[in-house]
Amino acid sequence: MIVIIFIRQFFIQFLLTIFCLDLIALISSLDNGLVLTPPMGWLSWERFTCQTDCVNHPKDCISERLYMDMADRLASDGFRDVGYEFVNIDDCWLEKERDAQTGKLVADRTRFPHGIKWLADYIHSKGLKLGIYGDVGTKTCAGYPGSDGTNGTDYYQLDAQTFAEWGVDSLKFGGCNEDIKQMDTKFPKMSDALNKTGNEKVKHKSIQTNM
Repeated sequence: MIVIIFIRQFFIQFLLTIFCLDLIALISSLDNGLVLTPPMGWLSWERFTCQTDCVNHPKDCISERLYMDMADRLASDGFRDVGYEFVNIDDCWLEKERDAQTGKLVADRTRFPHGIKWLADYIHSKGLKLGIYGDVGTKTCAGYPGSDGTNGTDYYQLDAQTFAEWGVDSLKFGGCNEDIKQMDTKFPKMSDALNKTGNEKVKHKSIQTNM
């Protein structure tokens, strides 16, 4: 009886081991040595959501001033020194339309008068990293331009290159305004696009769904 129980337990353990090995084999990820630990920092959405009225809410609106202030606090209050290194822009930072000539994403010219590259440089000067928000669909969750296009076109590579040129370090990539059946192919398209930029900084990107 003891022998039978031992054999049964051994057999169960053996099957569990095979199952785990098979599961690991199914997992696909980029082996580039990056984002090995959870990125830590500050994200604007939970507190400031999509507040764009800087006239009546100058300290609470989505603007370059907000992210500069938060970078200052992370650096001066000691958060940076214990690993909180990301200052993350969420939705509503964009103009409602892409640049008519280049097709590139454009930061709101009133609320981000210096542009994202300038803001990234400021945040980097504090020893921090800049995260930004985009969307896999035709529009972001708040209705701003997304990375998918129409009639078979898309902007994944263009947006990835734009983020790289700006010096962005992390991407929160939402899942609004897109057919859920297409997400298994379209999320990896942005992942591939980020790695094709040839910019070492852009490889720090992490893709997250926000459905």
